[in-house]
Amino acid sequence: ENPATMSKIDADLMTDAISKILAYSEGKEIKIGKDAVKGKKRPFQETIELQITLKNYDPTKDKRFAGTVQLPHGPIRNLKLCVLATAEHAKDVAGLKDPRVEARTVEELKKLNKNKKLVKKMAKKYHAFLASQSIIKLIPRLLGPGLNRAGKFPTPIAATDSVSSMVEEVQRTVKFQMKKVVCLNTPVANVSMNVDQVRANIVASVNLLVSMLKKKWQNVKTVYIKS
Repeated sequence: ENPATMSKIDADLMTDAISKILAYSEGKEIKIGKDAVKGKKRPFQETIELQITLKNYDPTKDKRFAGTVQLPHGPIRNLKLCVLATAEHAKDVAGLKDPRVEARTVEELKKLNKNKKLVKKMAKKYHAFLASQSIIKLIPRLLGPGLNRAGKFPTPIAATDSVSSMVEEVQRTVKFQMKKVVCLNTPVANVSMNVDQVRANIVASVNLLVSMLKKKWQNVKTVYIKS
């Protein structure tokens, strides 16, 4: 493994943990210590989450941080997305025929009348937002600070960008944001991926987080993956 892209987590230990999660999700029997545990196949696609606990880090004193990274493999999970769209981009969204992706035009946004409750309700309905470049600058006037406060300010779509490729980018982007706790978690993969894909996504996610920590790996206490 290229050391520039490999985290300090034991590669064999990580591969074993991922293999067990994937086998369990298929209903296969796995070994946990000396015990054999029968897996359970769920009727939906399970997400694999990364949970990291920090040490020697005081969120009340140390600098808070936020960062995003596009993972090598996606989509991570079935995200419900909203595109604040020009007429052209609204047509592109309709052409996707994807029930998880909806478009809202400027006229529809005007009807919200900057009502805080309605904007908050819209922010909660979607995991993330994208917006046509020409609409980005109108958002504060149309919606107020609601999306920004929810941590969901839209990803811009340039006139030359493909809506489908931008949607795909958002669906494989993860975000770490340091708030008031020292335990951080984020979805990084799903059980339909293979071991190498899950591992590559975990390494990219961990390396992003470590790059933002004051003492790098010395600030990492534990790393868990779970489904």
